[in-house]
Amino acid sequence: MEQIMNYVKPELIVVAIVLYFVGMGFKKAEAVADKYIPLILGGIGIGLCAIWVLATSPLTNGQEIAMAVFTALVQGILVAGLSTYVNQVIKQVKKTEE
Repeated sequence: MEQIMNYVKPELIVVAIVLYFVGMGFKKAEAVADKYIPLILGGIGIGLCAIWVLATSPLTNGQEIAMAVFTALVQGILVAGLSTYVNQVIKQVKKTEE
């Protein structure tokens, strides 16, 4: 997990926490099949990270726009992966050995 944390911007850790709770909400509501929850969280993560990148980056030329898109995609995928990882760790810790 420490390796993942080296790549996630500290300002976006809160997005991973939000995604964890959104995923738990989807699971409890049974509104979405479990296999689609990580994909949905990835999309939400990319969207939230895109908002952050657009709000904090100057976008004056094509290179800066391309970098903003790349950053939003990568950070969104990383925070979604982090939230899924945390979910799995919690599940495994609660699991009893048989």
